[in-house]
Amino acid sequence: MSEELTHHTLLVAWGEFAQRIGLVEKIQAIDLHQKTVVHSPQTKVLEFFVAVLGGLEHLQDLSCAAHPIEKDRAVARAWGQPGWADYSGVSRCLSALTESEARRIAAVLEEISRPILNAEVMQALAQAGELCYDGDLTGRPISNTSTTYPGAAYGHMGDAVNFGYQAAMVSFHSPTYGRFWLSSTLHPGDVVSCTQAEALVLAAEAKSGMRPLRRTDLLAQRIQQLSSQHQTLEEQAAETRSQQQAMQAELATLPEQISEWQQKVEALKNAPPKRGRRPLRRIAKAHAKVQRLRRRQERLKEKLNRMEKRLVARQERLDECIRLEQTLKDRLERFERDNQTNTFPISATFRRDAGFGTRENLALLIEMGYQAYTKPYADWLTPRLKQQAQQMKWSRVGNNAEMVAWKDYQPADFPYPLDVGLERFYTGKAQRYGTLVHFGPDPVTTDLPGWFHRYNARQTIEAGIKEGKQVFQMQHLKVRSAPAIYLQEQFAIFAANFVRWAARWLSQDCPTIAQPLQVGVKEIVRVAAHTSAVVHFDEQGVLLRFTDHSVYAGRSIQIPKNWAFQLALPFANNASL
Repeated sequence: MSEELTHHTLLVAWGEFAQRIGLVEKIQAIDLHQKTVVHSPQTKVLEFFVAVLGGLEHLQDLSCAAHPIEKDRAVARAWGQPGWADYSGVSRCLSALTESEARRIAAVLEEISRPILNAEVMQALAQAGELCYDGDLTGRPISNTSTTYPGAAYGHMGDAVNFGYQAAMVSFHSPTYGRFWLSSTLHPGDVVSCTQAEALVLAAEAKSGMRPLRRTDLLAQRIQQLSSQHQTLEEQAAETRSQQQAMQAELATLPEQISEWQQKVEALKNAPPKRGRRPLRRIAKAHAKVQRLRRRQERLKEKLNRMEKRLVARQERLDECIRLEQTLKDRLERFERDNQTNTFPISATFRRDAGFGTRENLALLIEMGYQAYTKPYADWLTPRLKQQAQQMKWSRVGNNAEMVAWKDYQPADFPYPLDVGLERFYTGKAQRYGTLVHFGPDPVTTDLPGWFHRYNARQTIEAGIKEGKQVFQMQHLKVRSAPAIYLQEQFAIFAANFVRWAARWLSQDCPTIAQPLQVGVKEIVRVAAHTSAVVHFDEQGVLLRFTDHSVYAGRSIQIPKNWAFQLALPFANNASL
């Protein structure tokens, strides 16, 4: 038996867990191009993950904190390492990582996650009959004066414009673990939510290995309606073009007519008077004719100018219709192939906020087969609903919220009928309005409180984003090279899942002496992972005894030596995804 003092108790426990699920072995097996002097590059990559897992604010905290992880031999042993490197060595290792190496490391994280995710997906389908996804975009701000972060840009992050990146994130509602992160993709800071709607859905499908049947019948009907609109727009454009040509032809004759009548006026003026009188009436009539022709010329020019604008507008609408029609035809072909290869179609719900709720994004989500819970982008629906709700009875749905709703509401500017709900609430003394939009089988208009709370349950992803920033310190990028920034993002979402897996393992498979250690993720990372314990390593496993100086004094955790992880059977996965 050997005994060590650690100041990072749960990092020791998590190291044992990481070895049991094969994480350490698989990371060490990755071929990295950097040489080993004292510590291998694989050790430094694992140390970086431990820094993220332990919620370190800066990479230098590995070596410069009050109780540096670099000096903690028990943590290194639990993670199967002879020791840890100085933070500067970790930093140089990360800076030298190539993109392909970073992606191989991320592939290991996905490989480790796959059996756990498979089990949760099947459990969710068995219990709820569907999968429920949440998607959002969150900022990763950096210093506004920095010039060393590749691909950073200014964009809206929270309530301000900052310099940095945007992370497009997707989570899945897990029956066992609550929130299960699926993916996080970094973009420049000027990327906006509405451009990432389809990418979030495809990322969710790629990670879960599941997708619903595409609604090709609705899409085919939309294409047929668009074809009729295409024909109408072509006829309108042709009519406008014909009118334009007629006006141009008439306008082309006017200068000659004006010149002829001007010549008549001059001839009449210069003609010798008959019987001592000039033909004043004939001169006046000829002059009036010239003026009428000139006014006609000006009116035709103005009408042609308006006609030109009308023709441009109709042509733009026609071109947009043609582009959309071709896009939808290509989409239909792709969706038909998707359905042919979908051997295990599922029901699924996707919840997104108003930033993703453009008309085209909502239509695409419906056509992809999802039940949609969202809000409309900007003022697309709210003003017209406010007018229609004036004589309706409002229902209380929350402490400060009321709603009215319409079932199968068909907006004139949207291809499919929707369930829409107008909500009103007070912020201070000001009354505000918002709109909820739903498409799918749930009878939301008959249960307005349920609809209100079902949509707002998407706050789980917002809570997850907040957790990532406050617990795993994702408001600080610890690295500067593109591959390392990518790796930190992947480590962060894996760490958020990892601590939940490990917490369940500790509570179910590792006996705790005295009071059970059942705390939330924030306390696990910020407190339990940085508290002291005496670690006993022996052939039976690992015993962690919290010291008297720990907030968990008197408790201990026994980690058995032999512990098997049951992989989920992959029989239901779509091999084509």
